[in-house]
Amino acid sequence: MTYVVTESCIKCKHTDCVDVCPVDCFREGPNFLVIDPDECIDCTLCVAECPVEAIFAEDDVPDSQKDYTALNAELAKIWKPIIEKKDAPADAEEWAKVKDKKHLLEK
Repeated sequence: MTYVVTESCIKCKHTDCVDVCPVDCFREGPNFLVIDPDECIDCTLCVAECPVEAIFAEDDVPDSQKDYTALNAELAKIWKPIIEKKDAPADAEEWAKVKDKKHLLEK
């Protein structure tokens, strides 16, 4: 099993999760983070660190977000690793309240 970053992360892109990951399994895109399923060791540390509750165990991903499992795997192959926490975008708090953001995902 792996962990999956879901829609809530889009345009929020807090990186608190990156700081606690012992195996550097996060990958960074323009406005979203993903978890490389081949690197994730299922430690659960990232879940509690996500301020927008965007990270779920693969088996617990909400039905409406299931396509993010494949999306994380796909994008992890092309995006570069992120290994240090960065500042969140200035408008991250505003975006945290927005639902249905998938169309805003920049690949």
